[in-house]
Amino acid sequence: MKVLITGASGNVGRYVVKELLSKGETVVAAGTNTEKLKKIFGETVDVVNFDFADEKTYEKALEEVDRVFLMRPPHLGKPEDLYPFIDALKSHNIKLVSFLSLMGVEKNTIPPHHKIEKYIEKLGIPYAHIRPGFFMQNVSGIHSVEIKENNEIFIPAGKSKSSFIDAADIGLSVATLLHESEKYKNTAHTITGAESLDYYNIAKILSEVTGKKIIYKKPGFLNYRSYYIKKRGLDKNYVNVTVALYFMTRMGTAKMVTNEFYHLTGRKPRTFLEFASENVNCFV
Repeated sequence: MKVLITGASGNVGRYVVKELLSKGETVVAAGTNTEKLKKIFGETVDVVNFDFADEKTYEKALEEVDRVFLMRPPHLGKPEDLYPFIDALKSHNIKLVSFLSLMGVEKNTIPPHHKIEKYIEKLGIPYAHIRPGFFMQNVSGIHSVEIKENNEIFIPAGKSKSSFIDAADIGLSVATLLHESEKYKNTAHTITGAESLDYYNIAKILSEVTGKKIIYKKPGFLNYRSYYIKKRGLDKNYVNVTVALYFMTRMGTAKMVTNEFYHLTGRKPRTFLEFASENVNCFV
């Protein structure tokens, strides 16, 4: 049987695919841009057109599939947007769904991840939720624009700390869960990096690896929201979710460090210094 990967071209999805292939699994990469998926993965995977908003794409995507990596696309801010596909997983007797959730979401009802987890559990679908800390790729990706152009980190996290984790480490964790589906049936895993850092620490590390003087700007929520919607042109629903996440971060929800990644994989998670050094081109 096959493993379906939603969001296969994303930061985490492509690593899930890579690690599953290394474990000998047959992988189906799903997305709305099949040509992009073919360019990324070539002949190593089956590629299928899939759209959460189009129920007609579900049947083909789930053909001969018994395990699923489920990722909420950033533009779908409502948990209900994923419910029809989760219903389809139930009707296809999927033996494990690994949902990319969020650290601390079991106690935090604000992000959509909370309701999605609960809906999967309510339907009785075997699950293995993965609850990572903040992605290192958030810094090298969406927030890298201000770092490159203005030498500043523009994130409304105050003085809070986050236990950043590399998306590659998340991908390996998810692949482990899906590959050993019976072992990890009906479990949840909070995975983090090895250290908890504030954005002053991040600025110091980035200054070290780039040779530039990078500062942490520490904007307020309203300033951040206005800038990302009006200046950066990002979707309002997406920005609202990030505001909620950074609000919770200020409450201390993102600082916890766990050993779960090591217990799952037998490896130590990559540090932010290692990540920044290997991805320095994202910041200069």
